[in-house]
Amino acid sequence: MISATVQIQAQFYHLDPMEVVWHGNYVRFFEQARCALLDKLDYNYPQMRDSGYAWPIVDMRVKFVRPVRFAQVIDVCATLVEYENRLKINYLVSDAKTGEKITKGFTIQVAVDLETEEMEYESPKILFEKVKVATCAS
Repeated sequence: MISATVQIQAQFYHLDPMEVVWHGNYVRFFEQARCALLDKLDYNYPQMRDSGYAWPIVDMRVKFVRPVRFAQVIDVCATLVEYENRLKINYLVSDAKTGEKITKGFTIQVAVDLETEEMEYESPKILFEKVKVATCAS
């Protein structure tokens, strides 16, 4: 499947009072990797809107394995694993130096027609086309 990885260095403003990255910031890290993945598909949020669909997140899971500390550099990899009826993206956060797994998770997004505001039970044709083009380019 198609993947994209971003590298992030933990900053002071990411930390909680225990001096580790606050759990809520992983959602931001996932978002950065997800946008890099959607850019690879040429179907990021502006293109989604322009095609007539919103793609809200309807489910998200995060499994914390190890903490990230100040100045630690991490790789956040987003991988498209389902797209026929929904977008399911898996995430893996690992230490950039050692490759040690830190956190994993996934998000699920569904297509919503912007005109009718109804959820689609099958992904729109445009997504299939974008995935096909990105797969051929890889």
